[in-house]
Amino acid sequence: MVTLRGAEAADASFLADMLVEASNWHPDRTRPKVQLLADSRINRYLKGWKRASDEGVLALDDNRMPIGACWYRVLTKSEPGYGFIAPGVPELTLGVRPVWRAQGIGRTLLRALCAVAAERGHQRISLSVERANFAQRLYVSEGFVTVESGRDSDTMVKTLR
Repeated sequence: MVTLRGAEAADASFLADMLVEASNWHPDRTRPKVQLLADSRINRYLKGWKRASDEGVLALDDNRMPIGACWYRVLTKSEPGYGFIAPGVPELTLGVRPVWRAQGIGRTLLRALCAVAAERGHQRISLSVERANFAQRLYVSEGFVTVESGRDSDTMVKTLR
């Protein structure tokens, strides 16, 4: 059975692992963790975790070990993320350990984080996903719509209740 809990400052290392999983979703195009986290365009999703505007949710297995995470940051126009759409709109990241994928954990995490964002007063939440990534189907099924398309990725937004 999988349980959820809120992400804390002490979870930064696990979030880094999940950021690597999210970035290395395609097995033929992986980059080492140290290289990914040295990239300022990627480490902005984690650097200085947990700021006052940061929120996240972790999935835990039966042994209370983390197996996945979904979190958001409110990034600035001067240092936007890949899925930046406007100031004040949080951008989410979702990662699940490979052995736990395709079991509904990503969906559970995504729904939980969207609920947290709505509780915090956010009207929308955004993300960026490569079109070839199987996770794009999850986002569409959860109400995210494409608002901008790049060469091989889409910026998607979900309107929260």
